[in-house]
Amino acid sequence: MLKSSQPRSNLMQVLKGTGSNLMLKPAVMVSGLLLLAAASGCSFVEDRSERYVNATEGKPLELPPTADDSRFSQTMPIRDVQPADASKMYPSDIPRPPDMTSDILDENYVIEELDGRLWLLVNDVPGRIWPAVNSYLSDRGLGVGFDSPQLGLLQTELANFSKRARELVELSDNPSAGEQKVVLQLRMAPGVRRKTTEVQVRKLEVADQPDELIPWSGVSDPSEQALELQRRLLSDLGDFLRAREETKSFSRAASGMVSDPLVRLISENDEAVSIRMELDYGRSWAEVSRALTDSGIPVVDLNRSEGWFHVDFRTEDERDPGWFSWFSDKEAPQHTHTVNLSQQSDAIVISADEVPDYTGSRTTADLLAQLFDYLY
Repeated sequence: MLKSSQPRSNLMQVLKGTGSNLMLKPAVMVSGLLLLAAASGCSFVEDRSERYVNATEGKPLELPPTADDSRFSQTMPIRDVQPADASKMYPSDIPRPPDMTSDILDENYVIEELDGRLWLLVNDVPGRIWPAVNSYLSDRGLGVGFDSPQLGLLQTELANFSKRARELVELSDNPSAGEQKVVLQLRMAPGVRRKTTEVQVRKLEVADQPDELIPWSGVSDPSEQALELQRRLLSDLGDFLRAREETKSFSRAASGMVSDPLVRLISENDEAVSIRMELDYGRSWAEVSRALTDSGIPVVDLNRSEGWFHVDFRTEDERDPGWFSWFSDKEAPQHTHTVNLSQQSDAIVISADEVPDYTGSRTTADLLAQLFDYLY
């Protein structure tokens, strides 16, 4: 019995082993198919994310003659794209947005002074500053007697009859019938730099309440005491505007204020040849000096009376002394270009020249274009 049962036992083991192999083969085949499908999944699913770029325009919706067209509109309007621009719709080809930081001043309210003139430089357009200045005068107890939004002029009523206004214009605490009558004038104009406004203020002594707007050019050469009062008034106005930044309104009347650019770039054959500034010489000189400093162009020498700046307009690579920098300090600025200011008619014209021995890559057109960016 033992001999006859042993072969049967071996046979049963062989059959069991064979059966298990037969059962594993389908499982292995299914697993292989799943792995293959996962590895090549991209070939089974079509990428349709960019199909809309080349899609043809469908036929417009046709409505029955009795339908009201005004009751039908696009639920999600799509902007028109020219076929020639369709290839530029990919994210990699979207252009970078322009740098808007060039339009922003370091401070929104800055008092500037030049040749006995003071003004508050505000980083906003005149149309927004006009109503805010009106609110300032009302808050300080000064009524507006006359105004001209086109000229940018505001003239107050007499300040003598308001205690708060008297303190503002520095009148005595004891009013008298024979005291000098006082009004304030404020002048707003577009600034030299784009999207800015310059505000000037002055105190005028009058015989009685004026019956018209006094021309701004009627008073010049203020005294030191008058300049100090202007500085204090402009500082007070700047604080008021800063506190009301979130509640600005816009004046359509003041938007018509003369706003032609005071700085223009003159080009020929797409190259800058000069800059024209509709300013007096002193203001033009100061603005060019500021632009050179802000743009990081070193000034080697200057002469205001003759109207020139000697500047170093080399590139960083041209200024780098290279291997010799290990043995010496940074190379001193060199005179490579000259910036010239000249009076022509009623404007100042800025031009530039290269020194004869300059062999660098930067041209006078590059220098004028960079100056214009910082002037306007």
